[in-house]
Amino acid sequence: MRSPLRVREPREAVLSLEVLAQSAAAESEEATQFGTLLRHFLERFFTNEMTSSDGEGKTRLVQAACAVGVPGLVIALYLYTPYHLPHRPRTYWESAGDHYFYALYSMVAMGLLTLFEWEMFFPDLLDVFVLSPLPVRDGRMFRARVAAILILVAGALFDANVLAVVVLPAAMDPPHLFRFLAAHVLAVGMSGIFGAAFFIALEEVLLGVLGDRVFRRLALGLQGISVAALLTMLFAYPVVAGVLQGMLQAGSAAVRWFPPFWFLGIYQRVLDGAGTPPVLVAAARMGYAATAIAVATACLAYPLAWWRKTRGLLEGAARREGRNLAEVPAHRLVHATLARKPGARAAWHFIGQNLLRVPRYRMVLVMYGGAGAALVLATVMRVVATRRGIHFVFSPDGLRAAIPIVAFWTVAGLRSTFLAPADQRGRWIFRAALGKAGWPQVQATQRWVLMGSLLLTLAVAGWACAAEPAPLHTWRFAAGQLVMAVGLSLLLTDAFFFKVRTIAFTGAQSRSATNPALLLIPYVGFFPAIVMFTVGLEPVIEASWTSVGVAAAMVAAAHAVLQGLHRRRTMEFLQQAEVDEDEEEFPMRLGLRY
Repeated sequence: MRSPLRVREPREAVLSLEVLAQSAAAESEEATQFGTLLRHFLERFFTNEMTSSDGEGKTRLVQAACAVGVPGLVIALYLYTPYHLPHRPRTYWESAGDHYFYALYSMVAMGLLTLFEWEMFFPDLLDVFVLSPLPVRDGRMFRARVAAILILVAGALFDANVLAVVVLPAAMDPPHLFRFLAAHVLAVGMSGIFGAAFFIALEEVLLGVLGDRVFRRLALGLQGISVAALLTMLFAYPVVAGVLQGMLQAGSAAVRWFPPFWFLGIYQRVLDGAGTPPVLVAAARMGYAATAIAVATACLAYPLAWWRKTRGLLEGAARREGRNLAEVPAHRLVHATLARKPGARAAWHFIGQNLLRVPRYRMVLVMYGGAGAALVLATVMRVVATRRGIHFVFSPDGLRAAIPIVAFWTVAGLRSTFLAPADQRGRWIFRAALGKAGWPQVQATQRWVLMGSLLLTLAVAGWACAAEPAPLHTWRFAAGQLVMAVGLSLLLTDAFFFKVRTIAFTGAQSRSATNPALLLIPYVGFFPAIVMFTVGLEPVIEASWTSVGVAAAMVAAAHAVLQGLHRRRTMEFLQQAEVDEDEEEFPMRLGLRY
């Protein structure tokens, strides 16, 4: 019988070595599970359906992370000359405009990153049906996901701003170096945190209130509007910086609720102290409050959004498969005119059904559509600041440039979407049914792009005719806009798809075609040249009806020549006997992996 006076030994003194080893193993297992989940979620940010399915998504995002800091570095190098001119010192508002760029760029960069990775911040089907059955606690999975998001946001914020911090002190030569560095780091840091937290909180609130099913219907349009708004603010920076003093002193409500001005106020408040203008002091207070509210909302709403998202995935979406009666006449018209052969009809409908079904394709369309809309708005709109307030006016040259901008970004965006490096392993079904893509399928792809470009450019042409001043409201002006809209849609489609000989979403690009340096050539080299050439050519075409007719005839001739060359090369490609790089495995494995 145990004595009641016996002193109980401490727990550590009675545990055997085996028990201690098991306890240490359990603790290490918990740490290992968290680390494994954290690495998995970070890997999913870089390699997923939205980036790449062949393992190159990490390379793409690492390249983007390196490139995202380049604009700040380039602007810093550019600012060295104006800040070191001996006879013209930089004024206060000019320096404030330079600071405004960095506060704006940090918010835009973090906002775009958040929108691009929007769908990866919450569980998906892989997490629900593969990770959930494993012996992993839900709380541990939740913490790992939150930690991965924080690491992603912190790393992106560092990449977007670190290069400029290194160069700016030498470029601007501030009188108080440490105060300048503190102001810059605090302003761009809070601006980037606000940009990321705002869109994360927006997604969480909508997802938590509306549920996953309704939110998915709104997500695409919301992403497109957000991308267009962010890029419009960035592209309009030169215009806003030129009238910065007038805008801030106008006292307009739009200025008080414009987020980049809040973080400019923080920048100037820390840098200037008591000498900061009152309007920027008030803006700084709003910046502090807005950042705190955005971060608090993102933290508090995330658990509810997580639960609603997981519940929506488990329950599934009840989909009603039915035929839209409004599509029947349109399909009959397409079958009678643009897609007469069965293969062409199959390619036509395959494009329409896949564009809005795959998240990667939706994201590419959103990015290109947002960039095009932002360029149009930044080119067309002009800001006029007066004592009565801020007014927006149309630029005549900007209206003329709207058609080439829309045509270029529409065709380029659809081509990039059709050749996106998504999972190509299921394309064997097209080879089994059709063999190589023939001319009807290739032509159907071009016609689909052409119709999309024509609809948008003709709408922009009508808008330009309505927005132009009254003296230009002539039939020749309308005819010139029509010729430019149709001509650019035809020729840009022919040029972008000249080497495309595959069905949309089934052709893998070569490594040279996915090189970021080569991908930038059409946008840096050709796009500005096309816009400037078109703006200069439009008055010549509108000079007389003869010029309009000659321009239309030249467009028709160039289109016929390009179509003839493309068809001949496509037929030669179909007659080639050599196999493709994955055709040897087609009969044995159907393009699948084991």
